[in-house]
Amino acid sequence: QVQLVESGGGLVQAGGSLRLSCVASGSTSRINSMGWYRQAPGKQRELVAIITSDGKSNYADSVKGRFTISRDNAKNTVYLQMNSLKSEDTAVYYCNANQPFRIYWGQGTQVTVSS
Repeated sequence: QVQLVESGGGLVQAGGSLRLSCVASGSTSRINSMGWYRQAPGKQRELVAIITSDGKSNYADSVKGRFTISRDNAKNTVYLQMNSLKSEDTAVYYCNANQPFRIYWGQGTQVTVSS
């Protein structure tokens, strides 16, 4: 089992920045990719960014150039640096970790961007 705990969400004005963190604990040795997803009210959960164990990353088109995902394997932590935030970035952000045949989710952290 893997437990994921997110932190760093909050309220920020449009154009501002936030940094989300997600710490994995438990059976972390077999984690492959880790990522961030978000879900806005009335919408489906969507991929924001994902990073592999060797550092390769992919982003949703809507966040490219504004968000940066990074990972510290020694600390079992994944980060999401969010810059130039927009009101449409408002959502609950979920951390995700993938092992062979298993997917884990954090409890989510709220990000609210005021215009």
